Amino acid sequence: MFFRYDLHNHSCLSPCGDNDMTPYNLVNMAKLLDLDVIALTDHNTCLNCPAAVKVGEEIGITVIPGMELCTAEEVHVVCLFRDVENALAFSDYVRENMPPVKNRPDIFGEQRIMDERDNIIGTEELLLTTACNIGIYQVPELVKKYGGVAFPAHIDRSSYSVISNLGGIDLSMGFKCAELTDKADVEEYLSKYPDLKKMKLLFDSDAHYLENMNMNPKHIQSDALSAAAVVDFLAR
Repeated sequence: MFFRYDLHNHSCLSPCGDNDMTPYNLVNMAKLLDLDVIALTDHNTCLNCPAAVKVGEEIGITVIPGMELCTAEEVHVVCLFRDVENALAFSDYVRENMPPVKNRPDIFGEQRIMDERDNIIGTEELLLTTACNIGIYQVPELVKKYGGVAFPAHIDRSSYSVISNLGGIDLSMGFKCAELTDKADVEEYLSKYPDLKKMKLLFDSDAHYLENMNMNPKHIQSDALSAAAVVDFLAR
């Protein structure tokens, strides 16, 4: 079966995410855009995933709990999980491996933790956009231990990507998938980095604002419309 997807979105918990990107708003926007499955992937945290998953259950959108991890090399990697419990456990582990740099809301933006009804139930004090003490070569197996799957984000971008920071991408890193932006010249990247031909290629919005969410989604194949099924497909 094939489903319309967008597996890289930020909420108002990411300091660079718009305050209108509440879990309630972004999941309902996905419904309006006729998406079947989305993931919430805030920077270095999964704390808004429980709310987003609840909204998805209420309105009929599959929400995969996830995170955009910033590795020790300052490479962004999307991590997706089968369920909220594993996502939150991984989120705790990442927080323990982040530098003790406090957020400055006046400079970086607020980091709001929300419930499914748009109530602010807390804020994250640590700055979520810093690099954590987890190397990129650790990530695939580490995320697998939490029942998840990981893939390098926006590999065609000039910053915070595996290619821009490390000079390339290959199967030795342990990833089964890679993400490109919709502006990427796919054939050029397949030519330069032939191991990409052996990976599943994903195209997500990396939305930080409601208007940036994916209005022209691609389709993903999965045995069922569930977080577990999509994660399992990506991990194969």
